[in-house]
Amino acid sequence: MIKVLGIGDNVCDKYLNTRTIYPGGNALNVAVFAKMMGAEAAYLGTFGDDEVGAHVYAVAKELGLDLSHCRFEHGVNGCARVQLVEGDRVFLEGNHGGISRKKPPVLTRLDEEYIAEYDLVHTSIHSFMEAELPVMGKAGRFVSMDFSNRYDEAYLRRCCPHIDCGEISCGDMEEAEIRRTMEQMIDFGCRHMVIATRGSKGSMVLADGKLYEQSPCLVKAKDTMGAGDSFIACFLVHYLDGIKDAVDFGEGSGDCGTVTADRYQDLLVRVSLYRAAVFSAGQCQRDGSFGFGKVVDLTEEDLSVMNHSK
Repeated sequence: MIKVLGIGDNVCDKYLNTRTIYPGGNALNVAVFAKMMGAEAAYLGTFGDDEVGAHVYAVAKELGLDLSHCRFEHGVNGCARVQLVEGDRVFLEGNHGGISRKKPPVLTRLDEEYIAEYDLVHTSIHSFMEAELPVMGKAGRFVSMDFSNRYDEAYLRRCCPHIDCGEISCGDMEEAEIRRTMEQMIDFGCRHMVIATRGSKGSMVLADGKLYEQSPCLVKAKDTMGAGDSFIACFLVHYLDGIKDAVDFGEGSGDCGTVTADRYQDLLVRVSLYRAAVFSAGQCQRDGSFGFGKVVDLTEEDLSVMNHSK
């Protein structure tokens, strides 16, 4: 199984209606989900020294992630405020990344050597790591970045040359626009593939010029938090773990079954998409991104945000 490193954002998702915080954040989620699937996983990011930061760190450590290159700063950890509406998450005003926005990791030579040990390095638009993308792109074997739905063309131009895979959240975006954006990201320098998640409409992958579509595995969702992250993690873990075996069979091998690397890759993308759809559906059956909720007291700011959302 491959080795996976998440770099960048960690947060707690604070569910105001239940006064419960759940660990999360795109970069941390991908590392955690990879660990759940049996991969060796690690996280590199900045933790605040408040109650939220302590809880996220304790859970990540309990789950067995390597946290040896993390930073610890005085200040509030990233925290997103959430309400659940019929099982779907609705984000309210949060603290915009907390201390990790002010003090994201500046990667050192030792960090570069550490990054080079991993098969997959994943970061996100929420990680405030744009200045370090050239370092990640040079040191990482396969670099993935989630752009969510908050990107613009200038941002894509800046980031895509340093990554192997980009992910976008498309929601109700028209299919033709999704395809244009995916192709645009490749034109801007994304080296290998683009993944578009579409919620209940499924997903699309553009891999080495070939477009794939995958239907969702629809379930009655308890909580959709982290569904897209779990899809991305599952797809990339299985794809990268499998693609290293791709070879063209030698002359005289015959043509029974799969005998070319291209055909194997095609099958691998399809199977990885299927597994990701099933895995992400399962994540929608649990609270938070991956559980580990903790009841906390709401602050005056929490109550103000809650009241203004009504």
